[in-house]
Amino acid sequence: MGMLSSTVSITRYMVKGRLEEPVLETVSTGLKKYTISDIDSEASEKSVGWTSFETPYAPDFESSSFVFSTYLVFSLRIDRKSIPPKIVNKHVSIEKDRRLAQSGRNFISSGEKKIIKDQVLHSLCLRVPATPNVYDLIWSYEDNRLWFFTNLKAANEDLEDLFSQSFNLSLIRLFPYTAAELDADLTDSERDRLHSLSPAIFTG
Repeated sequence: MGMLSSTVSITRYMVKGRLEEPVLETVSTGLKKYTISDIDSEASEKSVGWTSFETPYAPDFESSSFVFSTYLVFSLRIDRKSIPPKIVNKHVSIEKDRRLAQSGRNFISSGEKKIIKDQVLHSLCLRVPATPNVYDLIWSYEDNRLWFFTNLKAANEDLEDLFSQSFNLSLIRLFPYTAAELDADLTDSERDRLHSLSPAIFTG
């Protein structure tokens, strides 16, 4: 989801840790190392990586600036190939029939069925283009705060993993409990009460 969309969903994070100096060079190195890889002509089903905010389908961290004052702005891109099961079943059936006719047998073993399915999936993945999903983020590196423009669980998990790999920093998702734990100036007794809280179920 783009930050310039008419409607947006945002997940807030605290960034735990400090970037190595020089900061911008460290960030640039991480972005370049984990730039999204194109899988349109590959058998891979999924690719996750960084891309440019301004040119998300042609990532370029050499010429495209990601620095805006004290904010860093770039995007996470997740490319995924989705092949409908009915198409897979169709091609598996065709290949089974071809092998039976070629061999003169009237059955195919379970092991051979698995091999056929794997080969069909590999072949289809080479022919199917990946569907890209782009999620923008804003990182205030001086305040250790980050805003990620989606609430999708899978996208947030990919962000947290890739961010750790790229910058050797951890992301702590902020929701009411963690915000109170990290941002509120709680006394010891108030912190004990917070830790003793349990989820409540609300019904309309």
